[in-house]
Amino acid sequence: MANYPLPVFYFSVSFGADNIGFSEVSGLSQEIQAIEYRDGLMPGTTLPLKRPGLHKAGNVTLKRGIVAGNYDLYNWFNNNGNPNVERRDLTISLLNDEQQPVFVWKILQAFPVKCEGPGLKASGNDVAIESLDLVHEGIQLVKQ
Repeated sequence: MANYPLPVFYFSVSFGADNIGFSEVSGLSQEIQAIEYRDGLMPGTTLPLKRPGLHKAGNVTLKRGIVAGNYDLYNWFNNNGNPNVERRDLTISLLNDEQQPVFVWKILQAFPVKCEGPGLKASGNDVAIESLDLVHEGIQLVKQ
């Protein structure tokens, strides 16, 4: 198998056993906030000390073309009228040419916070795209 950069267009998203086709996944980002510290004995020209602080992760956004009669993302967002939030673990896999996962991200305890329908335009002929923003409790890179 040759070593080359992987294309971003060959991926899969699954909620447990269900593989769902999406056209775009974004927000697989994490950061560590830096804490700056200075004490009163440090000269005024000294730069503050920096220490690692809280870990943060952004929202994950999933986009796909709308299919007539398929309301699963909308139902998850509205939780079928239930006030309790339904959390799900997601698995996002970047695949190689042989359809084998090369990088796998596990999104932990995700739930939707925004559901957006398509922008409708009478003069356009684009595919109707829906998007779902998810908050979560962490992203894990699963080693293959």
